[in-house]
Amino acid sequence: MTQVCYVTTPCDLGTVLVASQGDAVCAIWLGDDAESLIAELVTAWPEATPACAQHEVQRHLTVVAQHLAQPAGTPLPNLKLRAHGTAFQQQVWAALQQIPAGQVISYSELARRVHRPRAVRAVAGACAANTCAILIPCHRVVRQDGSLSGYRWGEARKRALLHREGHDIRTCS
Repeated sequence: MTQVCYVTTPCDLGTVLVASQGDAVCAIWLGDDAESLIAELVTAWPEATPACAQHEVQRHLTVVAQHLAQPAGTPLPNLKLRAHGTAFQQQVWAALQQIPAGQVISYSELARRVHRPRAVRAVAGACAANTCAILIPCHRVVRQDGSLSGYRWGEARKRALLHREGHDIRTCS
């Protein structure tokens, strides 16, 4: 397996951690502080190491941080992803990447889009298992009634990301 290298930086959502395996991003995590994000990453990838200044992950972090600072409607950064998951999770994550910024869909609709209309809970589980926040925009999935639901990195961050993308969050209360 390719070495996992990581780097963190503060952002307006708290702290962002970006991890890469070679030239591909394998994790983008949001949290309150670098220490807890790094501890969680090392639990998932015990071989993870801090990146040196010349490492590709530094460029990935710059791209992600620039995206977070952009106005609403900015397209997702075009970074190579190496998201680890089951075939079903990969299918759900691919469908998530087709949801335009500023739009949301329900878990039920997402289940229909992956041709598994009765697998709503499994779809929600795939969203929760997503390790690449922002690039695999699971924050764009809401309950059937339009209200916000769980988000791996906290409901406040989900609300902030949707607001940043221009979604009228008053309909998501």
